[in-house]
Amino acid sequence: MRFSDRVERLGTETAFAVAARAAAHAATGARVYPFHLGDLNFKTPGNIVRAADKAIAEGKTGYCPNGGIAPLREALAADVNSRRGTSYKAENVSIQPGGKPVIGKFLAALMNPGDEVLCPTPGFPIYESQINFQGGKVVPYGFVSGSDAFRINLEALEKSITPATRLMIVNDFQNPTGAACSPEERKRLAELAVKHDLMVLLDEAYFELHYDGNAGSIVSEPGMAERSVLLYTFSKKYAMTGWRLGAAIGPKEIIDVITRMNVNEESCTAHFVQFAGVEALTGDHTEQRAMVEELRRRRDAALEILNSTPGISCFTPTASFYLYPDVTGLMEAKGFGGDYDAFAEDVLVKTGLSFCTRMHFGTPLPGETRRHIRLAFSGIGIDDIREGLGKLKEYAAS
Repeated sequence: MRFSDRVERLGTETAFAVAARAAAHAATGARVYPFHLGDLNFKTPGNIVRAADKAIAEGKTGYCPNGGIAPLREALAADVNSRRGTSYKAENVSIQPGGKPVIGKFLAALMNPGDEVLCPTPGFPIYESQINFQGGKVVPYGFVSGSDAFRINLEALEKSITPATRLMIVNDFQNPTGAACSPEERKRLAELAVKHDLMVLLDEAYFELHYDGNAGSIVSEPGMAERSVLLYTFSKKYAMTGWRLGAAIGPKEIIDVITRMNVNEESCTAHFVQFAGVEALTGDHTEQRAMVEELRRRRDAALEILNSTPGISCFTPTASFYLYPDVTGLMEAKGFGGDYDAFAEDVLVKTGLSFCTRMHFGTPLPGETRRHIRLAFSGIGIDDIREGLGKLKEYAAS
């Protein structure tokens, strides 16, 4: 069988390979502490489930408008406007089967082969995968350690912009670092986008999972609403990862193109799932708020142990449900140097702790010397967090 050349350029989300290795280890009878995959072990709030059941019972199981049902588009525009100070209407919203399709459709709508795309690393691996797959050129930009969080290396980012640079991807409330952009970073990124006439994909999948004050958005900066597409997803906010519900939100001209892609690719997002989305946005949020508070407790419990573990240090994430500890000292003490795979396997076998490493989040930049792993605390209870990380601490001290 002969495949197209582009298939060779298609990447993957390698966190699922870590999950498979963890499952194989568990199958031997070993205890596994699953810090690897960013799924949630919370039930979808009951009012959302009941709304879907009601929609199914009423026959909302057929085709619906390609860009999404009007009640959901209107509710989503209103919700985004209330939190970001924007003025979107239903025409600025295209409902998607999850957040990932927004990445591919944004690139397909605006990127020609050979165009350069500024892309964060470490970052969500699907960014690089889709840029490469569709024939663009990845121009990675990195982060530096600030006093209390990771910060975008703005100086290096600006120097990497060339006449061929057309697009920029920004992941605020970042995966894997757990950092939110500072107001200064948002202002500077907006200035660069306007100065160099860049279109921006603004991935705010973790916007509502913010633990310290109200979240801000780059789209609120001058000149950004007309050049940005927001990636919105219900998955993380409402524990709806398997429902596959998200949206692209932006200028009508781009949204119309993305909706035309919907016609060609999936026709529409599941009809009854969209009614569940309306309830998620407009209904009771008690269970959703309780989930965020539980995630905060898990974060704090994990940090207490990590920052008392020899060879490990970790910033306090202000957003998302990820920890991105520096494990350079531990890897060196154990004799692994920069061999992430050997380190992860040794920790899994000796402690049961399963996690992703820096290598699962995009191509490393030249000069990266510190070693990091990502620990997701979204799918593991607080007792298991303490037990699992306690074993990691014993491993470090042994």
